[in-house]
Amino acid sequence: MNKGDHVLNGALLAVGLGYVLYPSGGVETLRTIAAVLIPVVLGALFPDVDTDFGKHRKTLHNLPVLALLYLFPAYFGNLQYVWLGVLTHYVLDVVGSKRGIALFYPFSPQEYGLPVGVTTVSNYATVVTVLITAIELAVVAIVVHVAPEYLPSEAANVLTRLTRLS
Repeated sequence: MNKGDHVLNGALLAVGLGYVLYPSGGVETLRTIAAVLIPVVLGALFPDVDTDFGKHRKTLHNLPVLALLYLFPAYFGNLQYVWLGVLTHYVLDVVGSKRGIALFYPFSPQEYGLPVGVTTVSNYATVVTVLITAIELAVVAIVVHVAPEYLPSEAANVLTRLTRLS
């Protein structure tokens, strides 16, 4: 996917998360959207920084980078949702594009992807982005509302606190 599609994915994901967590569309929905919008969009763009250095779809498109960004807030207390944007970037590149990404770089340069994607310059890239975002949000909604026992304990605690506030 191209940068514009990654921004679109991050923005739609932030809005969708607001409504998945607070379907009423009230103040809590808007507060959630505002809290996650910028970090998720920044995270969705971050992996493509490797177009300017390193090896694109390898240097910043891998699980060690995702783990680092997931753990970053535990030490520094900010950027809580950037990892979510990075994760959705990876999902778009693995599922939505023909090329895939090197998930285990620098340990292995092999790129992984599904054979169903489109090229980044395809006329269908934006449609594929919206479709994949809808699927991502459906998975989140199922986990949050139907099968919350599959959430990590920390995420379940945060969700419980958020639900009590509304």
